[in-house]
Amino acid sequence: MTAALLSPSPEQTELLGAALGAVLRAGDVVLLTGDLGAGKTQFTKGIAHALGVREAVTSPTFNLILEYDTANGGVLRHFDLYRLEDADELGDIDYFGLIEGEAISVVEWGDKFSEALPLDYLLVAFALDEGDARRLSLTAAGERGAQLLAEARTALLAANGGGALYA
Repeated sequence: MTAALLSPSPEQTELLGAALGAVLRAGDVVLLTGDLGAGKTQFTKGIAHALGVREAVTSPTFNLILEYDTANGGVLRHFDLYRLEDADELGDIDYFGLIEGEAISVVEWGDKFSEALPLDYLLVAFALDEGDARRLSLTAAGERGAQLLAEARTALLAANGGGALYA
């Protein structure tokens, strides 16, 4: 199951992240992929906002993992796998233990190691378009990924003004 969106601005990308964040629950995994500067962190800021995170969300490129407390007492884990060179390095940060926990996990460069993909996830691929516009393509994997995409479609349509959701 897939869906695709066109976001005309960074602000809209953040609103789309918030729309997805509104349907996320403990244990969900969202993988983000796309070029540098394509909007992955902006999207994550929207997710965090929807979850009631009060801290400023930044890219965890040099930290690899940042954790944020959510308004309901949960945790949002924000990963960035860009600087890792080998899937074996995932064990060094307890990646598998962390994404299998009760936190919501958002993983930038989440498809970098195909052998390390979880069973259930939602993949959001970002592509640069004209100006500040971005194309977002959402693909579900596993039962929860499919449920998440189905739940997110309505919220994403509403956040995108009822338009620009295609496929």
